[in-house]
Amino acid sequence: MQSKDLQIDWLQAFVAIVDSGSVTAAARQIHRSQSAVSMQLKKLETSVGRQLLVRGPHSLSLTPAGYDLLTHARRLLEYHAATLAALHGGHLSGRVSFGVSDDYARRYAMPVLGSFAARHSEVEITVVCEQSTSLIAKVERGQLDLALVCRDRPHRGTFLFKEPLVWAASRDHQVWLKDPVPIALHEVGGRIRTEILNGLSSRQRNYRVVYNSPNIAGQLTVASAGLAVIAITRCAVDPELEILGDEHGLPPLQDIEMAILRSEESGHSRAVSAFYSFVIDVLRDS
Repeated sequence: MQSKDLQIDWLQAFVAIVDSGSVTAAARQIHRSQSAVSMQLKKLETSVGRQLLVRGPHSLSLTPAGYDLLTHARRLLEYHAATLAALHGGHLSGRVSFGVSDDYARRYAMPVLGSFAARHSEVEITVVCEQSTSLIAKVERGQLDLALVCRDRPHRGTFLFKEPLVWAASRDHQVWLKDPVPIALHEVGGRIRTEILNGLSSRQRNYRVVYNSPNIAGQLTVASAGLAVIAITRCAVDPELEILGDEHGLPPLQDIEMAILRSEESGHSRAVSAFYSFVIDVLRDS
């Protein structure tokens, strides 16, 4: 007879896959091999008797049974973490203010926040979404404890990983054929904007900036409508957009160095220290 028990490690793998968006990312998050995470998901699905996730080539979605289980799984993991803390000490509480650019929030920050909250439910985390230049200034002034940012200079903060910067545009409009090519930028100032424009000039490509905003949602909307080509981090490219390159007459773009910054004022906070270490542990070299 098949056991109906829901083992904690199966639930951890399931939640990690949902939060991170893939088995590969989940394996890094919970420090298991990809094969182990896949096996834990398979055992969980066998135990509940239903498929929980539908995995496509580039996407992952929950089945109705998966949605039903997810809320209960999160609660069970929270109770499990609280029980361990009560039995073995190390109870953690406090407040953390964390900044992240909106183009990195869904892909990188949300999985980290979900996993940390499951382990330390008494820690209150406030999230601020703004462009990196603004977040860096707020950490330096002590207005934020931590921030996940694009480095504006070498050795800023603790290096985590490199994120590709790419050109993208609507598949249906071929706006890259226009001369001058219309482009949209969401980082209004800073080094990256300068490098993007210098790259176009080096190719002797005529351009005009048709959209400026610190909000990436507007930039994606402009691109989807066929009004402009955008320079964007690859993790934020919508599925309906096409990634462009040299064959479209656009110069290569440099990878962005991502780092975690910490304010000097937060140096004595155990909660901030725990979250800071957790971010580094999960995201470094991701």
